[in-house]
Amino acid sequence: MPNQYVFNDNDQPLFVDMVNTFQSPDISAPPEISASKAAVLYSTNTSASSLVVLSLISAITSIRISNAAGSGKTVYISRISGSIGGSSLLSAMSGSFTIVKGGTLTSPATLTPTNNNLGSAATSAMTVQSSTAAISGGTTLYNYQLAPGAFSQNFTGSIIVPPGTAICANVTSSSSAVGLTITSALGLLWWEQ
Repeated sequence: MPNQYVFNDNDQPLFVDMVNTFQSPDISAPPEISASKAAVLYSTNTSASSLVVLSLISAITSIRISNAAGSGKTVYISRISGSIGGSSLLSAMSGSFTIVKGGTLTSPATLTPTNNNLGSAATSAMTVQSSTAAISGGTTLYNYQLAPGAFSQNFTGSIIVPPGTAICANVTSSSSAVGLTITSALGLLWWEQ
């Protein structure tokens, strides 16, 4: 086309086009790709189930990632996903998803994070725990109501857990439909630098 620059418009005060995309195409990828290649992308998950016998009951599952003060690493939360479901009568079920800065877990069990680079033997520097109890203490960052089914909340590193801090996430499903087995599932994906 006449009077059109192939690459950048040099009469603009700022160059707004990609520089020479003909020779170097612009290829963008989420940071998780680089984190996985560097063997610093980790995941963990947990779930809990309950049988409704007499009245309202809840299935609670929580995960806590603790970054020790001297770890030298920073955690970047990539995604938190999970689900609530049951054996039937899903319309009689409700749930919630909560993210808490700090917080503690009652009777925690240790979880071993999985390195998402399956060819790497690198391990996470974080202490990861799960519990079938609600989170106590801390400051609520997010709280969502859930309908039966799966959810996935992408953060792409926008929640940062520096050394000396912790983050908890919790999924709770509740129902009063007698005979219903309800399940809460929760998974976290993060990278460490």
